[in-house]
Amino acid sequence: MRDLAPAPAAVPPPLTGGLADSVFEHADRTPGLPVLARRSADGWEAVTAAGFRREVVALAKGLVAAGISPGHRVALMARTRYEWTLFAQALWTVGAEVVPIHPASSRDQVEWILRDASCVAVVVEDEQGAMTVGTVCAGLPLLRHVWQLDADAVTALGERGVDVPLTTVESLRRIVLPDSTAAVAYTSGTGGRPVGCALSHQGLAHPCDVLLAGWGHTTAPPGERPSVLAFLPFSHVYGIMIQVLCLRGGILMAHEPEVTEGAIASALRTFRPTYLYGVPSVFEKLYKTYLRRAQESGRGALFARAARTAREFAEAEERRRLGRGQGPGLELRLQHALYERTVYRGLRAALGGRAVRGTSGGSSLDRELSLFFEGIGVYVHDGYGLTETSGGITMQPLGREKSGTVGMPLPGTELRVADDGEILLRGPSLFQGYVGDEARTRAVLRGGWLATGDIGRLDEEGYLTITGRKKDVIVTNGGTSVAPAPLENRLRMHPLVHQAVVVGDGRPCVGALLTLDPDFLAHWRAALMPQGDSLAREAREENSLREEIARAIASANSAVSRAESIRVYRVLQEPFAPDNGMLTPSMKPRRDAIARAYAEEIDAMYAARPRRARTPGEAADWDDAGEDVFRQEGGGDRRHPVVRGSRRDEFGGDRPYGRPGGDRSHG
Repeated sequence: MRDLAPAPAAVPPPLTGGLADSVFEHADRTPGLPVLARRSADGWEAVTAAGFRREVVALAKGLVAAGISPGHRVALMARTRYEWTLFAQALWTVGAEVVPIHPASSRDQVEWILRDASCVAVVVEDEQGAMTVGTVCAGLPLLRHVWQLDADAVTALGERGVDVPLTTVESLRRIVLPDSTAAVAYTSGTGGRPVGCALSHQGLAHPCDVLLAGWGHTTAPPGERPSVLAFLPFSHVYGIMIQVLCLRGGILMAHEPEVTEGAIASALRTFRPTYLYGVPSVFEKLYKTYLRRAQESGRGALFARAARTAREFAEAEERRRLGRGQGPGLELRLQHALYERTVYRGLRAALGGRAVRGTSGGSSLDRELSLFFEGIGVYVHDGYGLTETSGGITMQPLGREKSGTVGMPLPGTELRVADDGEILLRGPSLFQGYVGDEARTRAVLRGGWLATGDIGRLDEEGYLTITGRKKDVIVTNGGTSVAPAPLENRLRMHPLVHQAVVVGDGRPCVGALLTLDPDFLAHWRAALMPQGDSLAREAREENSLREEIARAIASANSAVSRAESIRVYRVLQEPFAPDNGMLTPSMKPRRDAIARAYAEEIDAMYAARPRRARTPGEAADWDDAGEDVFRQEGGGDRRHPVVRGSRRDEFGGDRPYGRPGGDRSHG
């Protein structure tokens, strides 16, 4: 077992009250300071510290009038919007506990969480949310209120509480203790029912206060006010952490409820945040959008050279930071300066033009992607944390950042890597336990250490790299153990690949299920020369698409040994998403659900015949048995490669697409 001490930095003083205190303290110290930004007809409307406190107090009075008391649990089932933050702060003001629910949750999931958490009220966004809750109310005797944001619930509650004295609200706020439960956040997991993690006010505040004390000055260019655009779901602890960090640190925060590419792009351009945060798919999508637009404008080759220079420049800077080299040479600096004028400046402008750094969380960020963003002037680092740790608990040491790792533990947090590779954590941000499940709590809290279920490694300098989840490790029938995350990350870096899930547990080799990026696929098709009749064009497109997927798999396989490499794959039509049960709200694949839904396709993928004939009794040579399948869609349109249902239209026979990239044996 290897221990890692926390990074040296000042640990801020512990919390003395609840999370809502920061709302009142900012209003006292800097009443005119804009702390939030709301969408308006003219763009963004600033909400000052004093103005936000008035709204929080008015809503808190309404909650008291409605019978909400300290310890009551109230669910928030809405997108990332201003009212979510308002309700959370008002609930914390009166000592109630927030229970976040993803707005796209199914009826059964909503019923389970409301019952398991013993919620007395739920805040929904619209009529659809109200109808979902309405179908389960009969079985929830504790549920007394359903408040609908789009039906002006905030105003109605404010009017209801107009006669509640301010002293009542102040008294309730002052009895909230640091170890009082602030939120019951349900971990979606990758299979099975979610379980509620009780998170204290102190637990949620600690990592935020440490980050603000040690790294807060890096969130904006010198002399500028730091700002963050919140768009990831507040139903996940990552989103809650961003909200708490901004309100405690006086960082201007705007809300964007729409998570479409167009909505986020518009919000970035108009709000112009100084700090970015997201999950890897967000940064992957940004990169692919840059590439697609460059190719559409005839500047694809220029972008490719600029991207390569950005990565090389960032890698040279990293070697300098870590004492391994002199930094970029003269020629590289000149190339980088040229592309700064012609390419990088425009890429940053698409992010609003002010962003200087960013954080990716939820799953591992590809090192090459991190280097690219650093090279264009926006350093994006990979973060690590769990719901059970109240959010992120590692950070890159300033001046010694290393892409491809999640850095080192925050001050006050201790980290160990057990002999089997499992990461163990101890510190003030650990959760209070699983609601109603003491046995499961005892199973993961061992002598004060949290057994995370994640596997990782510490390098010689003490940087942590996450390699996957223990339960996700694939063991082929030949005994090879494979962590799927590194392969999946590299697959998604190909512009055409949208999602990737690696399979192969108990199988002869590793396989992959892929979905394609619809925007880049359309661009890619348009770029193909329309030569010949329709059948010839379709055949050429199918062959070209096979070649592109083969390149993606070759790139993924180059990072692992031959025994761990992908030999078979399928391209699916329907993307994995939370609303079809294939992704968690934090955008992680539900591997069990995917394996069940595509069991027939997975079986067929492995049923491919080996390419060469075998003598009787000879084992199949899976190095030569690779298969790809593109099925004709029901309407006869062969342009979209898919596998769906049980009917298949296969072509290509036993061509060896399972071994793109040749014989690679290095790890």
